Amino acid sequence: MNVDVDAPLVERVKRGDTRAFEMLVVKYQRRIERLIGRMVRDVDLVQDIAQESFIRAYRAIPQFRGDSAFYTWLYRIAVNTAKRTLMQLKRDPLVTEAALASRDDDDETSRVENELSDGETPESILASKQIAAAVNAAIEALSEDLRRAISLREIEGLSYEEIADLMNSPIGTVRSRIFRAREAIAERLRPMLDARTGGRW
Repeated sequence: MNVDVDAPLVERVKRGDTRAFEMLVVKYQRRIERLIGRMVRDVDLVQDIAQESFIRAYRAIPQFRGDSAFYTWLYRIAVNTAKRTLMQLKRDPLVTEAALASRDDDDETSRVENELSDGETPESILASKQIAAAVNAAIEALSEDLRRAISLREIEGLSYEEIADLMNSPIGTVRSRIFRAREAIAERLRPMLDARTGGRW
């Protein structure tokens, strides 16, 4: 059986405890907003889509069976909500080809051509490449344990349980490593993103 640190809170929500859901929102809001921010270029939409994602999750939580970790389930809801919102708005180009492409699609040339054909400017593609390079550099600067944990989670898409098995570590240690890795990457990116605040995405 999967071990999910959020399971007690989820059970409380199912029993009608709205405070428990508020705790889950507080815990994951920034992470969900960062996820949506990678998909949506209109920064004004990020919070709206995040809020809608949490509303959808709250309504659907009675059906959550715990087959995956709560965050994995919430992640899928947020991605689907972002895609649905963008399709409804039909405001191209809001979604990068890279964000919606499969994880296996690493053909940089076709990706750039797609982005250009969708109305992207060379400047915004360059900025995206700079951010991608900064992320890669931040990952490379991590310790071996942190780098392996974040790669298995974000690149391979494995669950915390699967990573714990692979790394022969307690799941709490895996969660801690992934959290520290994300914080280190965010710290490296913050100056670059702050410099672009208010600019065109």
